[in-house]
Amino acid sequence: MNIVLHQPEIPQNTGNIGRTCVATNTALHLIEPLGFRINEKELKRAGMDYWEKLDVTRYIDYEEFKSKHPGAKIWMATTKAKKCYTDVKFGMDDFIMFGKESAGIPEEILVENEENCIRIPMGEEIRSLNLSNSVAIVLYEALRQNNFAGLEQEGNLHRLQWKN
Repeated sequence: MNIVLHQPEIPQNTGNIGRTCVATNTALHLIEPLGFRINEKELKRAGMDYWEKLDVTRYIDYEEFKSKHPGAKIWMATTKAKKCYTDVKFGMDDFIMFGKESAGIPEEILVENEENCIRIPMGEEIRSLNLSNSVAIVLYEALRQNNFAGLEQEGNLHRLQWKN
């Protein structure tokens, strides 16, 4: 699975998303310009010590990203979409793109990819959800659809044993 952030602005969101990507064996793709330096302490703090384990790639712009991934299935999460994220079938090699916190994915990109635009349902009173929450919601649905392939699905207690 692949998460793409188009021009993210808030380092804490990107750090949290990076941590989620490490936890789910998901690659993170960052399309510049970024609203922060990649070495900012807020980014590292939000990602904790997981940032070093993250499979992350940076791109100068959207055109470079597209040229490096020709033919890739790219889902575009946007509040402007007609289709819900649960209405599509995600593949394990798909890319799920999210836009910057202040404006989302540029409409010029969205109109060229209308069939691949998806949304998270929410009340009319709110513009959008937090970016890192949105990534987690859609990513975990995509992983669920693929039976959480490659992820540990059972946990162990630290000090005690489960009764059954």
